[in-house]
Amino acid sequence: MARFTVSKILFDLDGTLVDSAFDLHAATNHVLTHVGRETVTIEQVRHMVGFGAKRLIELGLEATGGRDDYDAADLLPVFLDYYRAHIADGTVVFSGGVEMLKALKAKGFSLAVCTNKPIALTHPLLQALDIAQFFDAVTGGDSFAFKKPDPRHLTATAALLPGDGPFLMVGDSINDIAAAQSAGAPSVAVDFGYTDIPPAELGADVLISALDQLPSLVAYA
Repeated sequence: MARFTVSKILFDLDGTLVDSAFDLHAATNHVLTHVGRETVTIEQVRHMVGFGAKRLIELGLEATGGRDDYDAADLLPVFLDYYRAHIADGTVVFSGGVEMLKALKAKGFSLAVCTNKPIALTHPLLQALDIAQFFDAVTGGDSFAFKKPDPRHLTATAALLPGDGPFLMVGDSINDIAAAQSAGAPSVAVDFGYTDIPPAELGADVLISALDQLPSLVAYA
């Protein structure tokens, strides 16, 4: 029996739908090298993702000596220029993701991406991975004057989808799950994402270990 009856499903991107750690790691280290810092490991970067590129730069600086001498906003173009040119060098859709998206669309669900990634980088990544066609709406961290964990990011994204039925949020971090809880929406967390909080402690209604588990959890409202 399905656990959730909804008509709309919102997905976080990095760490939920796609494994982008390789390319985010490279872009972060490009910035750190640019300012003469040591580099960080890919495992460090996995726990820094989820708050947007500017915060990723700040965390990279904090991990390599502090950010007192640097303004992450000034370094953001360095990060973005590099990342834009290498956006899908090593990024892939997580296992079972494409099959999951096909199954959900076949059941009639409206799907959206709701990410804190800048929208100008989100669209090219979805296109490069050939999954853009599955989504009826895509919003980034700069699409509105607010972003996750603000629940309005979710509700505004859901409002872009057809109909007025309930939505489900699928994510990997506290930003995703806290936003869903504040919006009064159910949530599913994946246990393979980039959170620095144990996935079982995020407070999601259901925890899954593979994306292809999701279609069996939902029924169309």
